Amino acid sequence: MNPVLLLLLGLGVVLGGILVLRLHAFLALFIGAVVVAMATPVESVLQFHTDRLEREWRKSVKKEAEDVKPPPVDINASTQAVIQQQARAEAGKPALQRMADGFGSTCAKVGFLIALASIIGRCLLDSGAADRIVRAGLAVLGPGGAPLAFLVSGFVLGIPVFFEGVFLLAIPLAKAMWLKLRKDYLLMVLAIIAGGTMTHSLVPPTPGPLFVAKEMGLGLDVMIFGGLVVGAFTSTAGFLIAHWLNRRMVIPLRDTPEMLARLEELSARPNEQLPPLWLSMLPIVLPLALIGIGASVSNTGLPGLDASINFLGNENVALATGALLALFTLREASGQNLSLNARLQPAFEEAGPIILICAAGGAFGAVLQQTGIGPHIKEAAARMLTSNLWLLPLAFGVTALIRAAQGSATVAMITSVGIVGGLASADQLGYHPVYLALAIGCGSKPFPWMNDSGFWVISKMSGMTEMETLKTFSLSLTLMGFVGLGVTMLGAIWFPCV
Repeated sequence: MNPVLLLLLGLGVVLGGILVLRLHAFLALFIGAVVVAMATPVESVLQFHTDRLEREWRKSVKKEAEDVKPPPVDINASTQAVIQQQARAEAGKPALQRMADGFGSTCAKVGFLIALASIIGRCLLDSGAADRIVRAGLAVLGPGGAPLAFLVSGFVLGIPVFFEGVFLLAIPLAKAMWLKLRKDYLLMVLAIIAGGTMTHSLVPPTPGPLFVAKEMGLGLDVMIFGGLVVGAFTSTAGFLIAHWLNRRMVIPLRDTPEMLARLEELSARPNEQLPPLWLSMLPIVLPLALIGIGASVSNTGLPGLDASINFLGNENVALATGALLALFTLREASGQNLSLNARLQPAFEEAGPIILICAAGGAFGAVLQQTGIGPHIKEAAARMLTSNLWLLPLAFGVTALIRAAQGSATVAMITSVGIVGGLASADQLGYHPVYLALAIGCGSKPFPWMNDSGFWVISKMSGMTEMETLKTFSLSLTLMGFVGLGVTMLGAIWFPCV
């Protein structure tokens, strides 16, 4: 069967299951993976594994002979026979086994990291550490700089905390600030969105960018750096869009007098009841620093130091360190009488479904790649497009369509990387594969509407009507996504890094 038809079959099953049958995303992705795996011809699976094993062999030989010019890359007959034997063994597996292999491989890559990130995010929220970070920004910039403080705080908190959590945390503070300023309510709401939403889709360890980086074989340090750079541009653009919309629309704070009284009480809570700022920031900053140091300082010439740096720079160790530090924020927060299990239970409840969705998405992506869809898209794009640069808007568009169809940015990224992730080779692209990953992340932003849970969180918690939310939140995210695509394409042109 043609790879495109298999792709359409798989997408039809997944999107039909989510939109029509109202299935959970895990179940829809699981069923889609089973259908595609069973419908894929054995010849396509054999060709996929043959090509994969040949690439791995060439890569290993090139690495061993990197001082030899040119490195040997021709495959002799005996090596080819071994590759064919291994490829036939992989292709001979039952469809469900091939799908299970993809499921297990993905779970091994991201499961532990997602669980640790959930612990960090929940501890920061429950202890008041996230509140402390927002207050610090407000204290530095003052009431007049409140929108900028919300932008920066949202950007920082969006790295370990899911976007809905960032918004739920910050919106009461924005309402309390409005009680002091009596103006610019829409600006503060959109500033929170502009800060938190882009790191959610661009910077690990949030599940979407973490999954994309792992599936494409990218180091987390590269994805974090690229995500922060592109996120800085897009969040700045979102902040400018927020100012533009704030001048053209007046949206009042629609809360009851009782709720306003509670907001005033919240804003009056003393900082002494919150963890100190340094401890609040440490669970976020230290893991990122450890990963960055581990990637940039890989060989000092001192074996003991190299081993220590490699150990601490491992993403699992770095995030585990951040999670341990986050637990200390709970100890520092006063007025908390819950047990540790009760405090962490929401984190486990959040992490479990996300791990299942990511693993099912990995299974779906794995069986899609075995159809040969990657090379097929590559060949079609080569015939229609004049440059591999245009694969970036292709990845962006595929992700945006899936996002608009089923609502979840994370599911859109998981599905999209299964379609275009096979193109993630610098030798093929002519630029670093991280740009393809960033294009996928930016593509998860456009066209949020009523099928997106974040849409309803923002609409109901901010007090905006559905139409106001479409005109503000949906428009802002769509424009920010396109700005991100533009920045990503310019980066691929000016700094290909190959």
